[in-house]
Amino acid sequence: MPTTSRSYTSYTSYVAIGDSFTEGMCDDLHPDGHYRGWADRVAAALAGEADDFRYANLAVRGKLIGQIHDEQLATAAAMGAELVTLAGGLNDVLRPGCDIDRVERLLGRCAEELRATGATVVLFTSTDPTRRMAGGSRLLPAILRMKAFVQELGQQDGVAVVDLFSAPCFDDRRLWAEDRLHLSPEGHRRVAEGVLEALGRPAAFDWRAPLPAAAPPGRAEKLRSDARWLGTHLGPWIGRRLTGRSSGDGRPPKRPELLPYR
Repeated sequence: MPTTSRSYTSYTSYVAIGDSFTEGMCDDLHPDGHYRGWADRVAAALAGEADDFRYANLAVRGKLIGQIHDEQLATAAAMGAELVTLAGGLNDVLRPGCDIDRVERLLGRCAEELRATGATVVLFTSTDPTRRMAGGSRLLPAILRMKAFVQELGQQDGVAVVDLFSAPCFDDRRLWAEDRLHLSPEGHRRVAEGVLEALGRPAAFDWRAPLPAAAPPGRAEKLRSDARWLGTHLGPWIGRRLTGRSSGDGRPPKRPELLPYR
């Protein structure tokens, strides 16, 4: 299913809520030290069209959909922004025993409450993890169910959907950071363009297009990469799950107020 789009209008205010996907974790940093993710790129594009443009990003890494609902939703709704992006639920799906009914219920409630403010709401389907992530097939049933649910929400007025699942370019590891969970700068650039396209903005480039062909890594290089990933990323992630900790514990959002963005 292609990205759900609409007739384009400019926006003067934008709030992003969610987890690390929206916080923008990658190795591309603003001068102030914050990550420059896809939401920041969307804000920069929209700021170029409105002199009084304002932007807030309430997303915090590691958050589950219940935490997004409890900690970010009311604040975002109270800001009264014209545009809100909402991404959440994948951290829940990554955990064994995920209550997918609850995830859908809370995601739907978030979307409905944001729509009630008069905002345009942008939602996302997950990318397909099966061709780039070991064990990705275990997640696929829940991801497919979430995909269908989000696309159903996208049939409502005031909701647009960016369909990342159907973009095979995200099978390419070059669109992902070393941890294999977060996007690379190029991945963020493409998601940002997908959001702008969903809003009806004329496309600057084909964000779904595959990257130029590259030689596959050799066996030795792949083994070193896998070993580094296991020790640096997967091991600590499992450790946090076992101890009930999150990478976002105690971390405030990087843009907690709806302020001018330039």
